[in-house]
Amino acid sequence: MNITHCLMVCFLSRRDSKRALKLRESPTVMQPNPSERGVHAGNGLSLNLQPELLTGTPVTTAAAAASSNADSSEVRVSMNGASGDSNGGASSRRSRVNSHTHSHAHSHSHGHSRAQLHSNSEPELDPSDPDGDSGEPCASLTELRCLFRWIQKSLPFLVILCAKLVVQHVLGLAVGVGLLTTFLYVNTNIQTQVFLQDRHSKLRCIWLLVFLISSTLLLYYTFLSETLYFSLIFLSPTIEPLGFWEILWAVGITNFIIKFLFMGIKCLILLVPSALVTYRTQGRWLMLTEELGQVHQATAPVPLWFRYLVSYQESDGVSGLTTGVLLALFYLILKLLGLYNQRTSLLKTVRIFLAGEHTGSAATRAQCSEAGDVCPICQGEYRDPRVLICQHVFCDKCIALWFTREKSCPLCRIVMTDKVYKWRDGATSPHLQIY
Repeated sequence: MNITHCLMVCFLSRRDSKRALKLRESPTVMQPNPSERGVHAGNGLSLNLQPELLTGTPVTTAAAAASSNADSSEVRVSMNGASGDSNGGASSRRSRVNSHTHSHAHSHSHGHSRAQLHSNSEPELDPSDPDGDSGEPCASLTELRCLFRWIQKSLPFLVILCAKLVVQHVLGLAVGVGLLTTFLYVNTNIQTQVFLQDRHSKLRCIWLLVFLISSTLLLYYTFLSETLYFSLIFLSPTIEPLGFWEILWAVGITNFIIKFLFMGIKCLILLVPSALVTYRTQGRWLMLTEELGQVHQATAPVPLWFRYLVSYQESDGVSGLTTGVLLALFYLILKLLGLYNQRTSLLKTVRIFLAGEHTGSAATRAQCSEAGDVCPICQGEYRDPRVLICQHVFCDKCIALWFTREKSCPLCRIVMTDKVYKWRDGATSPHLQIY
């Protein structure tokens, strides 16, 4: 049994040595003594146990070389198998005790080494957890830093490029800013004068009219060679070269000039004495003026875009001309559809202008007394009171001003009309018609 046990230990040690050689690690843990490798007589078996077996720690190459050179570090176990020999029995008992002791020490050392490896591996894995959780924020911060550095490096070049564009197109930019500020200033003042009703300033209306005329004449005089005023009468201006940006610029200027033209007409309407034109009539004229102005703005760019679409590929020959004509026809179809949609709004406005609004009738004195003789809108005494179909009484001008934004009664919210008279307050649409 002792010999069998030792052979098993030798077999296991050889298998471990083969596995260690495959992994390119230390030499075998348990090797038979070279001097006694061929001696397996019946008298006994000698094995050399490396010190690593007792400690259970991995063996490095240097440690293996040192152990091979130092014979004192080896532990020799000698077992004799002679029957009836008391020394053999004693030696067998010692070998059993030693083998049990070595196996216990080996298992204990392996357990200790595994616990140590586990404890050493845990601190290495712990720092990786926050990285995994915060991977996306770190990546985002890195991208933001790269973007910020790129902007910081490219900022001088961007400033130089913008400055160059401004210098090259300083006249066009100045014209655009001037037209926009003029439109906003005049549009706000016209609405204010309409809201004041009888208290509006005639002098302010004259100033607005003169300001619009002078701005228009100055613009056309500055670009006299381009004959931009031809666009007002549906003709093409003499712009060379006729490119996309040139067409866009000419269409934008024409759109603003048409707005100025119809805002000047609104100023003339405000200059008419209130004795000749009531507030309701004045509102209808302002509505009709704005609707006609929007139609003019929609049709004015047609000659410019048609000329551009037909001629921009004319140099390519017949194929380019055919493509241009098809694009021009497609543009005309879209424009006709847009004008058809505007036709409905224009017809309603013309109908209201001719027939007037049916938002109530003249209120009697008894109806005004029942209502408290105070207008709910202006909180003053009734002036030309009107009673709605819901029997609520308001001043004629107050309820007319209310219906410029709403369609229902201010008190009971019953719908009184199917159309909001949004242009009766003198406002001009800020929409820029560029196609």
